[in-house]
Amino acid sequence: MNDELAHSEIARLEERIEELRQAIERCDKLAWAARIAITGGALWFVLALPGILTFSATGFAGALAALLGGFVLAGSNKTTREQTEAALQEAEERRRALIDTMRLRLVETLGITVH
Repeated sequence: MNDELAHSEIARLEERIEELRQAIERCDKLAWAARIAITGGALWFVLALPGILTFSATGFAGALAALLGGFVLAGSNKTTREQTEAALQEAEERRRALIDTMRLRLVETLGITVH
């Protein structure tokens, strides 16, 4: 592969790497949402059982939905995050390999100082 093709492929990979990093950030936010849902559902049960909160069918259904939904979201999100991290690692390795194949040369400074 010539340097020009490698350069364009590296640029494409850098865009992909940035997209994958953003996807991982979204996964982290979803993980927080899942933890909040699980905690909220569990908290309702903890407070409703001794009578601190008034027990209601609506509250029960909401707490149960939060617990189950939180667990499902956490599991699904974990799998997505792992797959995204693997894709990120693969893209970074590919970029590194392309850079290593390029015929790079050292550019010497000419003693010019930029302020």
